Amino acid sequence: MSEQPRVRTAEGVVQGCRRRGHAVFRGIPYAQPPVGARRFAAPAPPQRWEGIRQATEFGPVAPQSGSVGASSAEGADWLTLNVCTPDPGAAGLPVLVWIHGGAYIAGASSDPMYDPAALAGAGLVVVSINYRVGAEGFALLEGAPPNRGFLDQIAALHWVRRNIASFGGDPDHVTVAGQSSGAGSIAALLTMKPVRDLFRRAITHSVPGNHCTPALAEQVAAALADRLGTTPTAQALSDVAPQRLADGLTSLSADLPGYRECWGRLTGTGVAVCPVVDGHVLPETPWPALTSGRASGIELLVGHTRDEFRLFSVMSGRRGAFTEQDARTALDLFAPAPDGAGAYRAAHPQPTSEELLESVYSDALFRMPSLHLAEANTAAGGTSFLFELRLPSPALGGILGACHSLDVPLVFGTLDSPTGRELLGDPPTPEAIAVSRELHQAWVRFATTGHPGWAAYRPDRQLTRVLDAESKTLPYPEQSSRRIWEGRAPAPFDLM
Repeated sequence: MSEQPRVRTAEGVVQGCRRRGHAVFRGIPYAQPPVGARRFAAPAPPQRWEGIRQATEFGPVAPQSGSVGASSAEGADWLTLNVCTPDPGAAGLPVLVWIHGGAYIAGASSDPMYDPAALAGAGLVVVSINYRVGAEGFALLEGAPPNRGFLDQIAALHWVRRNIASFGGDPDHVTVAGQSSGAGSIAALLTMKPVRDLFRRAITHSVPGNHCTPALAEQVAAALADRLGTTPTAQALSDVAPQRLADGLTSLSADLPGYRECWGRLTGTGVAVCPVVDGHVLPETPWPALTSGRASGIELLVGHTRDEFRLFSVMSGRRGAFTEQDARTALDLFAPAPDGAGAYRAAHPQPTSEELLESVYSDALFRMPSLHLAEANTAAGGTSFLFELRLPSPALGGILGACHSLDVPLVFGTLDSPTGRELLGDPPTPEAIAVSRELHQAWVRFATTGHPGWAAYRPDRQLTRVLDAESKTLPYPEQSSRRIWEGRAPAPFDLM
């Protein structure tokens, strides 16, 4: 085999490299750079090139907001993707397209935690993408299409449709997969009829319920622009440097509690922008679209961790210091009406303020949106497979529990990545290795056959794979939360 594999795409020839036995191509443009006149515009088709384009380095990422975003590399060619294939000369291999998370404001496909080598070693062609995040991708601006981050993802899926056969993949056998805001992105894609032909199956870990109304999104954009001394239009903000805009969003997000009286639930998320239910790019949220029959079901693998909010409690330094007032605020913001607050207190006899707060935040932000997506997909005629990760992280004396993002290095088999070592130990425990093997194999089986290896979730039995030191298939384990939220799918954030 050549040490420098080459593939001809519809736009031109790319030359990658060999890594761990696979052909790897990085930084391939799926759209033109969104700069200059194209900033805040819908993605434009990539330009063709002559000769051979080197594809051995990751492309630069969109400007990052928040305290844990990836470093923004030099360059504005943010709309690129990467392909890792077991054999570019093969035909008909199943394809997995990974959409990274990061609260819609950060993240990058180059994160070592997303190393696709193990999945490619199991026979999948793995594609990972960069897309616009933060204000570049999701701020609602006059003169710009809404939800530009979603439009980028759709453009990447069209690239896969056109080109993946040249890398050994089957364009009719595509599974989209994502975690956190990546999972939320996929849930949104399920509602978009023109997009549904671009993938066959979907995997969503820790689906967030974060969407907002246009009225709220307009106020957020106005407040962001005001901080930068300008107006919330695409034309005006085009004069603001991308990283300065991203930093402005970081500042606004940090000050969200001050907007609680007018922006309500959004202020409890810690992130000022999220997808907008604009009626065009995103016609409606996934749950009513599926249950009403306006979107059809699909083969869906969906799951969440037991202690979703624990990561944020620890990272913020608030773990062990939450007060009764903090718990009341969480219940006021997120417990479902009419008496969700009372139902939570009844379901948790003599809870600490911290236990109550973490329960309602875990449910509202990730656990219940994930459960309801499984149920809605089943109602729409699809087949849903549900899991909960219960294996706790050994880090920091075990205080992280089975926290948000713990599943990612497990499924990618990247326990030796920096995040994997931080969350799962160095070396990882035998239990972590076993759960990693099971979850990894579930992804491969699902992407290949549509079945992860346990029974489908149905409303009458609610069978769920509980991943732990001894994994079992049981009725859904978070029954008190399920009852509190029954019939109450996440609604878009709105003005108070």
